[in-house]
Amino acid sequence: MAKKTAQFDAVKTLEKIEDQFEMFQILDQDGNIVNEDAMPDLSDEELQELMHRMVYTRILDQRSISLNRQGRLGFYAPTAGQEASQIASHFALEQEDWVVPGYRDVPQIIWHGLPLSQAFLFSRGHYLGNKSPEGVNVLPPQIIIGAQYVQTAGIALGLKRRGKSSVAITYTGDGGSSQGDFYEGINFAGAYSAPAIFVVQNNQFAISTPRDKQTKGKTIAQKAVSAGIPGILVDGMDPLAVYVATKDARDRAVNGEGPTLIETLCYRYGPHTMAGDDPTRYRTDEMDTEWEKRDPLVRFRKFLEDKNLWNEERENESIEQAKEEIKEAIKVADDTAKQKVTDLMEIMYDEMPFNLKEQYEIYKEKESK
Repeated sequence: MAKKTAQFDAVKTLEKIEDQFEMFQILDQDGNIVNEDAMPDLSDEELQELMHRMVYTRILDQRSISLNRQGRLGFYAPTAGQEASQIASHFALEQEDWVVPGYRDVPQIIWHGLPLSQAFLFSRGHYLGNKSPEGVNVLPPQIIIGAQYVQTAGIALGLKRRGKSSVAITYTGDGGSSQGDFYEGINFAGAYSAPAIFVVQNNQFAISTPRDKQTKGKTIAQKAVSAGIPGILVDGMDPLAVYVATKDARDRAVNGEGPTLIETLCYRYGPHTMAGDDPTRYRTDEMDTEWEKRDPLVRFRKFLEDKNLWNEERENESIEQAKEEIKEAIKVADDTAKQKVTDLMEIMYDEMPFNLKEQYEIYKEKESK
């Protein structure tokens, strides 16, 4: 009888823990404030800039999809629907912070300072796309699912040991939370109170695998409990809620209070990548329609319009700026010298191994013809 009681108590404890992770929200899907006490201290100009960046990123996504279909870009993972999760979280950072992206997180590193032309070169597989300018603290987008979590834990510990007042932030999807690197990263950072922010963008599907197949847990945020760090579930379509959660996590991290796990509940409107994924095979029209009502751009636009901070003219200016800068960036990428085999051999080693030197000479001769 005692054994059964203990098991029953364990179930009750789990339920009690899961119930603590209610979704944090400031704006509802109609752009109305539902949590006045949590409103961030952002100026009118900052609110307008956040909207500008989200609009710009939506246009960048649309153009990137078109460029991919034209054969002018290689690998591309669409971002529409995740602008609040990506851009509002980045908006809470400082320039000295480190951004460690997954392959869908190119917008964050662009806004952190990576030239757009280099983002296009990354998509094409060109090595220059991975070369960050001096002072731009970003790593190349990680292709290995979840590996960026371990990298972030290491960078954050390095920042702490050097006495820096900065953080390392990383992103993965709900599928990435099932990887061993995810647990290793949050556990390591927690053990050493490293200034890290771990974001899981729960966009409902890891390619075609639904979120409820990833874990039996009610939320992904509750996984923070196992690492002894704070975790929060946020409405990932609400830019103000995402900003506040990230800003709070950063403040605590630089004050020596360790890392935070943030789950942003969101949705990707497009396919997983442009490499043949067909979302109509695993998503219903009803699901798409329901999530389109929560569109972060529509929601934030309504909020700003009610405050007389946004209008059609401002939106069109952001759209035209994005189109023009994308046009210029793709031209720079087109004009960049094509990558050669010898380029890769030269940048791989400080001193090339003897067995590659012979091959290097062979390729060098071929390339000169």
